[in-house]
Amino acid sequence: MIGRVWITIVCLTATLACKSEAPADAAAAATGRGGVSSDTSSTTRGASGTAASSGPAGRGAAGARGGRGAAILTLAATDVTTVQPTTIEDVTAISGDLHPIETVSVRSRLEGDLDAVLVREGEVVQTGKLLARFQSSEQESAQRSAEADRAAAKSDLANAQWNAEQSAQLFKAGAISQRDDMAAQQALVSAQARVAAADARLRSTALAVRDTRVVSPTAGVVDKRLVENGEHVARGATMFSLVRNDVLELVAAMPSREATTVRTGQDVRFIADAKAFTGHVARISPTIDPVTRAVTVYVQIPNASGALRGGTFATGQVITNTIRNVLAVPRDAVHQSQAGEGKFVYRIAGRAIDVAPVKTGVVDEHLGVVEVVDGLNAGDRIVSGNVGSLGRGMQVTIVGEDTGRGGARGGRRGAGSPP
Repeated sequence: MIGRVWITIVCLTATLACKSEAPADAAAAATGRGGVSSDTSSTTRGASGTAASSGPAGRGAAGARGGRGAAILTLAATDVTTVQPTTIEDVTAISGDLHPIETVSVRSRLEGDLDAVLVREGEVVQTGKLLARFQSSEQESAQRSAEADRAAAKSDLANAQWNAEQSAQLFKAGAISQRDDMAAQQALVSAQARVAAADARLRSTALAVRDTRVVSPTAGVVDKRLVENGEHVARGATMFSLVRNDVLELVAAMPSREATTVRTGQDVRFIADAKAFTGHVARISPTIDPVTRAVTVYVQIPNASGALRGGTFATGQVITNTIRNVLAVPRDAVHQSQAGEGKFVYRIAGRAIDVAPVKTGVVDEHLGVVEVVDGLNAGDRIVSGNVGSLGRGMQVTIVGEDTGRGGARGGRRGAGSPP
């Protein structure tokens, strides 16, 4: 009796167990797979394993957790720079206004009325060009009078010279006294003095006539015309202002600590009016301004074509040193550590990103590169483009490079796939 009861209990338990497993078997048959459950925790695991692996980046994000490939970043060839020895320049910035090398004020040498003014502002003139003319009738009359006086004086001199020679012979022959001979010699000296005075007066009147013609003392451009036709001009009054713009000069104040590397004759590159020009350091002030602690540097720029105008603002760079056979990388490829540990670049080691600490030196603003003193070798490849966030160990592929079998498909291989 007891045995029958025990057998009945066992049979009932087995029947109940079979009924409780029937819904699970039905759910498995409905999905076609037995590995996915409707349990909440099972759904979360499925999202991290399936959704994250829907693309190359997703498969990389799953990485070791999902057993799939690490993320592979595709770079363009322009985003990668190969480090090679090059030549760079150490420069010092300079800026200021360009001024003509020379400004000349043409003044009146005499007082009088203007007969004609022959040039206007902006006109190019050469040395000796007639700018204006005074009425010259009075000066020309004085010159003719001086010429007549000189002719009379020379005639008197010739007569006195003959008398002196005759008196000397007669005195030797005893025909005249010594007193008469001395008188003849004195008359000769007086005649010579009158000729000299006549010559001086003639030169003075000739200069007066010359000064009635106002000519350009130098080649340049008329900047200002301050007189008009018929105007009465006083002696010493400014009539014209001329500028020499075949050479322009920049006067710049440079901090004394930077001026120590600047030398006379160094080349200077300029940008003015959106055009590039070159010049050279002409002079350097020998003293430091006690207030600003700056040194004045004078830079000259050839301007034979007149392309630049006085007063133009220019920015430039003094080439203080040319450094050859150094390693340099694009300036944007160098990053600053947020922890203050120094600078670094993203180096490509094989197919992975590596963080390489570097020490930098001279920055070449013209080429946009910076010297790498330590941390890189010739032939190293670095990421120089703006490709977003990078990290150590990130896998990369470069467009156009032969990455092995599979070609472009290599960008989709995971970290566990054979190269």
